[in-house]
Amino acid sequence: MRIRVLGAYGGSSPWHRQTSFLLDGTVSLDAGALTQSLTLEEQARVRSIVITHSHLDHVASLPFLVENVFGRTSGPIEIVSTKEVAGLLQDHLFNDAIWPDFTRIPNHFLPAITFRVIEAGVPFRVDGLTAMAVPVSHVVPTFGYLVWNDTACVVFSSDTGPTEALWEEARRRTDLKAIFVECSFPDAMNEIAEVSKHLTPALLRAEMRKFPPGIPVNLYHMKPPTLPQLRADVAALSDPRVRLLDDGDELEF
Repeated sequence: MRIRVLGAYGGSSPWHRQTSFLLDGTVSLDAGALTQSLTLEEQARVRSIVITHSHLDHVASLPFLVENVFGRTSGPIEIVSTKEVAGLLQDHLFNDAIWPDFTRIPNHFLPAITFRVIEAGVPFRVDGLTAMAVPVSHVVPTFGYLVWNDTACVVFSSDTGPTEALWEEARRRTDLKAIFVECSFPDAMNEIAEVSKHLTPALLRAEMRKFPPGIPVNLYHMKPPTLPQLRADVAALSDPRVRLLDDGDELEF
């Protein structure tokens, strides 16, 4: 499994792109920065986009990707999500008010996008990979994902505060190779993290007690304005398992 970090951050600046991961060149997990990170040719190879939740930093490039590849692919782009997330995207994004409803363009029979609704806790296939959604603790319906192939499994937390079910599933996997977990705010902003249901390095330390031992921990969704202090707080963890991801990083399992 090849993972390309298209956007490692929970905010946007000229030097920081919003959350999205490209898996094996054809599947995207979230869509914060697809069009900012991929060439037009690479965008046209994306066949399925798994959306963890409806917040803008995870879907911002989705409307522009659909427009960029319109008429350049052999079939519709598949947006994969739970019923709760799909409903929010249809009601508040592809609603003909914020953006055209591409489930009806050019017509019902040949749409540019389709929504594939999956159920939490039920594995599903997506372009050669298997994945499973697990609910996490955030302010809107949000799902972490386990993704695996024949040899390796990885876990993506999406946006979450302290949570349980995702780490229970992770501990069951004998093929787990990496954990990708959010860490949005420095410790000094703990109150904001708790209210908005995100993690700080201090909260992450407690979460890591729930992780399977010895698994690399990759941090993402850092907020750009607080990066210097966040980096210092992560360094103070003094845990060799932990690294901060950056835009453009590539990993293979």
